[in-house]
Amino acid sequence: MNNKTLLLTLSFTLGTLFTNAQSLSGFQWGEGMGTPDLSWTAQVGAKTYPEGKIFQAADYGLKNDSTQLSTAALQKAIDECHRSGGGTVEVAPGYYRIGAIYLKSNVNLHLNQGTTLIASEDIDLYPEMRSRVAGIEMVWPSAVINILDAENAAISGAGTLDCRGKIFWDKYWTMRKDYEKRKLRWIVDYDCKRVRGMLISNSRHITLKDFTLMRTGFWGCQVLYSDQCTLNGLKINNNVGGHGPSTDGIDIDSSTNILIENCEVDCNDDNICLKAGRDADGLRVNRPTENIIVRGCIARKGAGLITCGSETSGCIRNVLGYNLQAYGTSSTLRLKSAMNRGGTVENIYMTQVTADNVRHVLAADLNWNPSYSYSTLPAEYEGKEIPEHWKVMLTPVTPKEKGYPHFRNVWLSDVKATNVQTFITAAGWNEELPLQNFHISGIKAKVNKAGSIIFTEDFHLEDVRLQVEDGSRVEEKNNKNAQINISYENNMEL
Repeated sequence: MNNKTLLLTLSFTLGTLFTNAQSLSGFQWGEGMGTPDLSWTAQVGAKTYPEGKIFQAADYGLKNDSTQLSTAALQKAIDECHRSGGGTVEVAPGYYRIGAIYLKSNVNLHLNQGTTLIASEDIDLYPEMRSRVAGIEMVWPSAVINILDAENAAISGAGTLDCRGKIFWDKYWTMRKDYEKRKLRWIVDYDCKRVRGMLISNSRHITLKDFTLMRTGFWGCQVLYSDQCTLNGLKINNNVGGHGPSTDGIDIDSSTNILIENCEVDCNDDNICLKAGRDADGLRVNRPTENIIVRGCIARKGAGLITCGSETSGCIRNVLGYNLQAYGTSSTLRLKSAMNRGGTVENIYMTQVTADNVRHVLAADLNWNPSYSYSTLPAEYEGKEIPEHWKVMLTPVTPKEKGYPHFRNVWLSDVKATNVQTFITAAGWNEELPLQNFHISGIKAKVNKAGSIIFTEDFHLEDVRLQVEDGSRVEEKNNKNAQINISYENNMEL
């Protein structure tokens, strides 16, 4: 083992020990708010890291020339490293144009500072395969970098993956205008096939560390059906050269024991999003997302620092977020679903948050975005052959009660926020389907509007201090066993 490999392995080992040893006992959840069970937190994150000799990608034909396609040379280096028992494939500083790359078990792809992998804009270079996209299993293009059915693999280094996704952004907006006219808003995201930045699927003990991911055609980094993964120090920016639609930063999708830390995400949809399938297909798969830590992260433009949903079918549970910052993000904590998703979002804990210029401190909605969430086939398509994924999307959930989602056991504390549009918007569906057991405490926020709390049960606000510019008060309607104690102040000091 040479010095560089030893340093990489030692860095990973020390980080893992720190993760396991770090005390979580200092959180302030609020007097009388109870103490969350965080016993699961020690098991998150990758527990192994690739070791072995270094393979220089240049030795396998990789050349610093962005005018030629370098996919085959880089893949050859990865394959040889894998066949030899594992190690590190090192990419020297330079610019390299690639199509889909497939990382293998026991291989660390190391992108040195000054290294830029440029994704080709030719969609034919990303072979289609069965995957899950936006909550349903269907055929979709490979990502730029794929880690499939692998164990003990990593991508590291201070280099950059530039996905050059604007061609797919433009394609989407053109299609969406046409689809909305034809009352097909619900299916355009699935018909418009766009290339993801990174996909980790059905894999274990995977580490992504320190690189920059930018301009992804669709989601940035999707962790799907995987376990024991660490994402550390990633910088994701999808606001370069435009504003990409549906460019989530990080999506944890029906995966378990995941650690996300020290990441910075600037995108145009959910910054860090937890998902578990949608509607009949998600209920069929029925795999949860659970045991997730998000810490030391910064969210910039995007829909939610931490978002749960709207794909909730397989359930989302045991999520801890702390030491977080949001600047220009829509919501610090966002929970969303629809009345055909099903599943339960529960045991969500978020604390030690600083926010500025956000739309909401908390947004929770069981019936989010109906034009996207509900599928209706226009009459002109009745009796005609339609694609397989259309049929999946149109499959009803039966009985309909199986599609009702539940949000419960949510703790949000120690939040300081300025320039907030609306403090809170929290709405259950009705008296039979309320938001349950929310605990909000230690909040100091300067907001334009106070917001509303509707159809809840055991909804508690304690030590909440608001400076409200328009003088409004939080609207309270149809709340059972609520304890809502808010201090409205002028000239608040944060």
